[in-house]
Parts: sequence; structure tokens; C-alpha cells
Amino acid sequence: KQILSKGELQVSDKERHTQLEQMFRDIATIVADKCVNPETKRPYTVILIERAMKDIHYSVKPNKSTKQQALEVIRQLKETMQIERAHMRLRFILPAKEGKKLKEKLKPLIKVTESEDFQEQLEMVCLIDPGCFREVDELIRSETKGKGSLEVLSLKDVEEGDEKLE
Repeated sequence: KQILSKGELQVSDKERHTQLEQMFRDIATIVADKCVNPETKRPYTVILIERAMKDIHYSVKPNKSTKQQALEVIRQLKETMQIERAHMRLRFILPAKEGKKLKEKLKPLIKVTESEDFQEQLEMVCLIDPGCFREVDELIRSETKGKGSLEVLSLKDVEEGDEKLE
């Protein structure tokens, strides 16, 4: 009983190696999904991210989640290559009373304002950094006391299709 409750499972070298390799691939996939080249707004391929991770000698930590490690990898890759988290496209609809005041508070968090419509209420479509989403959400909830709405139009804003060469 003691062995079953306190004992540790023996893992062979090959199994451990395979598990770490799988985590390495998962991290590269997460990074490729969440990031773009800031100049072209196009996503990077998983193979390119894997190669970049090998170049910076990134080692996988088996006891940390792949998502945490992916965010860490993004920070490290920023130093060696042009990489940026893909922006989120959001739409807020805010009551007219709080609209002006709230817009000033949201301005530092917004990267690009795509459209703005202010009749009886402020309707805005904009791009934000995904890291700011929780902050924006809480700000809108607390300031409008549930009257404002926040809608995620797309989780990542990327360019699709073939690249045009001149």
C-alpha cells in the first residue's frame, strides 16, 4: 500500500525524451497560432518557430504547462526575431453617458481603432493586445455596471491569402 501511495512511476529514457519532444512541438504550435510577423501580419509556420526555439536553445520544463511556456517563448523570441502576438478584434457598445469617459480610459489599451460610431451609444471596433483583454473586460463591466457590452469578433487578426510581390 505504501509503494502505491508514495512510490514514483519509473519512466524510461526514451519515454521521457518522447514526452519532452511532444511538449516542444505543442509549445511551437501554440506560439505559431498566437503570433504573427508584425510587418506583414502573416502567421509564422510551426517549423519556423521550432527552428527559432532551437536557435535560442529553449529547453522544455516538463512540470510547467505548455501555454505558460509558450508565452515565455514569445518573450524570448522577441529578442532575436520579429514576432508579435496577433491582435484581438473587439466590438464594444457603451451607453452614451459613460462612453466618452470610458473611451479615454480604454485609449491606452487599444492598438488600432477600426471604426467608431457615436449616436445614442458609442459603438467601437478595435484591435487590442490579447494580454489586455481581461483588463478591458473588467473596465467595461465595472464602469457601465453591466450596461455596456464587449464582443470578440476574432481572436487573432491575420492576413490571409497569397503575398503580392512587386
